[in-house]
Amino acid sequence: MTPLVVIGKSGQLAWEIARLIPDAVCLGRDDIDITSDSSICDTLAPLAPRAIINASAYTAVDNAEIDEANAYLLNQTAVAKLAQYCKEQQVFLVHVSTDYVFNGEKGVPYTVDDIIEPQGMYGKTKAAGEAEVIGILPEQSAIIRTSWVYSSHGNNFVKTMLRLMADKPQLGVIDDQIGSPTWAKGLAEACIEAATGPLAGVFHWSDEGVCSWYDFALAIQKSGIDKGLLDSRIPITPIPSSAYPTPAKRPHYSVLDKTLSRSNYKTPLIHWREQLCAMMDELQ
Repeated sequence: MTPLVVIGKSGQLAWEIARLIPDAVCLGRDDIDITSDSSICDTLAPLAPRAIINASAYTAVDNAEIDEANAYLLNQTAVAKLAQYCKEQQVFLVHVSTDYVFNGEKGVPYTVDDIIEPQGMYGKTKAAGEAEVIGILPEQSAIIRTSWVYSSHGNNFVKTMLRLMADKPQLGVIDDQIGSPTWAKGLAEACIEAATGPLAGVFHWSDEGVCSWYDFALAIQKSGIDKGLLDSRIPITPIPSSAYPTPAKRPHYSVLDKTLSRSNYKTPLIHWREQLCAMMDELQ
């Protein structure tokens, strides 16, 4: 019996889980088609997993606005099929979701019970996936909502900022979107704990503390210089979201209330500045 199967091999989260649990089986789109019942059954049955972490999703936020069918296929239909398999085989499912299921206007941290009111297609499809999990196996699953995820692996805001800071004479970064950065390693630890506990329910997981993208960029630059990843400081200017229009509306406020996670998880919640520093050490 395989202790843990992770769906979404190419992503930041699966990469971190694989580092923490080397005997976990990570499956990518070449290994399993989660939109197909037969592929799910044929691939997972020989592995007989005790738990599955679904770290796969359609995450192209702007593209989802014009590619609704594929966004729903991966974020709702495939999730329902995985949940149904887990129900039939008595497998615990950890499903990773997002701050985008909320409307982004609350102004104080969102609790797990707050009204689901996504503003864009990505959020709507992720909310639909959550509803499938809750409807199909409520006692046998954990939904973990997170935000602003980054890692030393893959493409993300931190690595993009470091590249731009090395190449550009100056930068403008949005300062009216507020949230909490999340190092994928800490999120991976929380997902593993939920899977092996198991811990059922809906939880919020991000690093502690709150910032704007502008604040985050300033911290990235300071850490990059301190650790020798950047040669020199460039001017970084705060700009409003209106100066950088995108097809999908971004939440202005997406801080998640982590009260339930603090009381249920042994994995510690750590401030985002400390986590950023630890991740930057990996890039050195």
